[in-house]
Amino acid sequence: MSYAKQKLKEEKVFKDPVHRYVHVRDVVIWDLIGTKEFQRLRRIRQLGTTYFTFHGAEHSRFNHSLGVYEIVRRIVDDIFRGRPEWNAEERLVSLCAALLHDVGHGPFSHSFEKVFGLDHEEYTKRIVLGDTDINRVLSKVSEDFPEQVAAVINKTYPNKLVVSLISSQIDADRMDYLQRDAYYTGVSYGHFDMERILRVIRPRAEQAVFKLSGMHAVEDYIMSRYQMYWQIYFHPVTRSAEVLLSKTLHRAKELYEQSYSFRQKPVHFASLFEGDCSLEEYVNLDESVVMFYFHVWQEEEDEILKDLCSRFMNRNLFKYIEFDPAAEQEKYAELEDLFRKAGIDPEYYLVHDSSSDLPYDFYRPGIESERQPIYLLMKDDETLQELSSRSDIVEAISGKRRTDHKLYFPVDVLRDESSNRTVKRRIRNILEIYRK
Repeated sequence: MSYAKQKLKEEKVFKDPVHRYVHVRDVVIWDLIGTKEFQRLRRIRQLGTTYFTFHGAEHSRFNHSLGVYEIVRRIVDDIFRGRPEWNAEERLVSLCAALLHDVGHGPFSHSFEKVFGLDHEEYTKRIVLGDTDINRVLSKVSEDFPEQVAAVINKTYPNKLVVSLISSQIDADRMDYLQRDAYYTGVSYGHFDMERILRVIRPRAEQAVFKLSGMHAVEDYIMSRYQMYWQIYFHPVTRSAEVLLSKTLHRAKELYEQSYSFRQKPVHFASLFEGDCSLEEYVNLDESVVMFYFHVWQEEEDEILKDLCSRFMNRNLFKYIEFDPAAEQEKYAELEDLFRKAGIDPEYYLVHDSSSDLPYDFYRPGIESERQPIYLLMKDDETLQELSSRSDIVEAISGKRRTDHKLYFPVDVLRDESSNRTVKRRIRNILEIYRK
């Protein structure tokens, strides 16, 4: 029997708080889970710095990746199997892509990427195609199988239906992380009727679609996603922790470029600081490595690096106010000047951060849509209609991008009047105006 079709003698299961069980019968999947690159995901939190806000948010990319795999497994094995629109030969590539879609994430994920100009999708591709244990497992299926899996993840695979299972406006990726993140943060926003959605999902040539009878479950999913982004993912306290993380790494990079003599040399970051991080060096990075450096850098001579690390390690976060520098450029420039006069570096202690989300999008003439719309399958089992044309709830938020601006600063430093008392009072007066 070919490696692609080999089954385990007994089904393996992972106990899971969201799906109850994650089922594995394929030898390929079991072997992929055992690779060092996939096991590394145990050491990458799914929600980065969110644990500073919601203390239960300690779950990992490993948890989430297994969950996405399980949803896709249920779809292709229980719902799509035997339907003429579904090619059973694409089952394994779908399962592997679902399992590996996040394998390229770095420590603290998106915050880490922004600092060093990285792209986790590019590193996912490099891990799948490079000199890795994952590539060796995939290559045992066929010589071109790693390229097929990478193409699904990168959304270049010829069969768009397969791509839509893990990358669309309603996919296994989102269905897992909304429920999983809601569970671990302890909120109710992310819960929706996934069982109903899976009952009404159907394969079509370009993407998975949903029977009209399940429209309300899809509406519920869209609104759950909307609430989770603004109540959890864009929470201002979490963003404050992200600001500290980002500024700490920026400071370390700046000091490295100035040939600063670190007490604890950042050997694991050197290639990142130099802009030439190899795949092996990247895979060796995880959140335990970052936390080690932040811990020891609390003893550094550089006061800024020392302070930022201490704040991050001990959750002494920046405070925030609603403030859009684009609309208040003069006031922002005045604040920067006052911070310098007060002996506080605005580069690290006066930080503007914005969050933006488009909850649902669809094609409109003359406007380029970045996402494939969700389609409903009418009762004749042939006609498709775009979701917002049938749903007043979804139509109300369609194509409407929401953006939120915050200004972060260390309120404890501004309240310390042992020095620069007059300047700090002026800063506090300006900031208080915008707090009201």
